[in-house]
Amino acid sequence: EVQVVESGGGLVRQGESLTLSCATSGFTFDDYIIGWFRQAPGKEREGVVCSGPNNGSIYYVDSVKGRFTTFRDNAKSTAYLKMNNLKPEDTAVYYCAADWPPSCLGPKQVYDYWGQGTQVTVSS
Repeated sequence: EVQVVESGGGLVRQGESLTLSCATSGFTFDDYIIGWFRQAPGKEREGVVCSGPNNGSIYYVDSVKGRFTTFRDNAKSTAYLKMNNLKPEDTAVYYCAADWPPSCLGPKQVYDYWGQGTQVTVSS
């Protein structure tokens, strides 16, 4: 059974940091790309970053470049999204997803497996 489980969300103040985790099982993690997405209230879901098996990443949202970093621990089948200097506009439900073959094709890419999401709320 495939499982994708996000954790680490919460309520923080502007300027603070959070690290989200994406724990997976049921597939060969290092054969898959991991994407991070977010959906803010009243907005469409947007692709934030795509991470390849070798930890190479492509960031799709200009406003997170330099503040967000994604990395993965293939031995633990877990990916992480470290978010620094958080802003109120980062408030959203954050999702991770996995896709094969391991090619990042853009923020609209369709992924095979999805987590349930974790809420991140940034107060001003």
